[in-house]
Amino acid sequence: MGKVSVIQRSLNNSSSESGQSIQRVAMVVQYVGTHLHGWQWQPNARTVQGELEAAIAQVLGYPVRLSGAGRTDTGVHAAAQVAHFDAPALIPAHRWADILNARLPQDILVRTTTVVPQDWHAQFSAQWRRYRYTFYTGNCPNLFVRPFVWHYYHHYLDQAKIDAALQPMVGVNDLEAFHRARSGRSHSWVDLQAVESRRQGDFLTVELQARGFLYGMVRLIMGLMVKVGNGELSPQDFQQLWRHRQRHRVKYSAPAQGLCLLRVGYDPLPFPPDLWFDSQPQFYLGAAVA
Repeated sequence: MGKVSVIQRSLNNSSSESGQSIQRVAMVVQYVGTHLHGWQWQPNARTVQGELEAAIAQVLGYPVRLSGAGRTDTGVHAAAQVAHFDAPALIPAHRWADILNARLPQDILVRTTTVVPQDWHAQFSAQWRRYRYTFYTGNCPNLFVRPFVWHYYHHYLDQAKIDAALQPMVGVNDLEAFHRARSGRSHSWVDLQAVESRRQGDFLTVELQARGFLYGMVRLIMGLMVKVGNGELSPQDFQQLWRHRQRHRVKYSAPAQGLCLLRVGYDPLPFPPDLWFDSQPQFYLGAAVA
């Protein structure tokens, strides 16, 4: 009988009523969202929460609810999503990563697990979330980057114009222009803490950091950034759009595959920084060398 089977049998023979202590386990999760229907559990679709909860249930022998730091949509990736669940302390918290990875599909990976206080919460203890959107502006398509970028080859995207459009949004603002009906929030105020863009050859990345985001907000903004970057919409016009809550002018959402939940911030951080910080590789294709 394998080691995990022995653990599972012991768990099945123990319970909180018999004095088994419960611990809260936090994890850093990566996933490629291409074939996943987002984070949140759905009855007839593959989701990240669903796959993780099924793997945990295989070990414990009963269902456990997993709480995530945020919900990502269908097709969106995550480099360092954070989640937690409660389980008997019979299994040391640091062992859960290996145990779950042996049961998870290839497009989901638990990077690390650790014990956290009982009042710690992946969603409510988070101080911010950071997203990265990646554009590929090369003329020629590239199969190896296609699952993770928006291949926008119609026009060159001017990074300076995109920066000029986004920087005035930093701070606490009413972003009703990007408030979708399915948001679930009663208001559209967002505390945008940081905006950063970077160009490396044919790749342009834009990162947005906020305590919380409106549903679909980043992809709606990125859909407009191509218009800013190609000169169709000036940075000043973009500012007028969101300052005057002109939702009717926001008509296009950028493709999901270019978006990645980069990381979630906590103080103190319960994970080793190298397993949490900037773990989505950035692409670079420079000029060809003869």
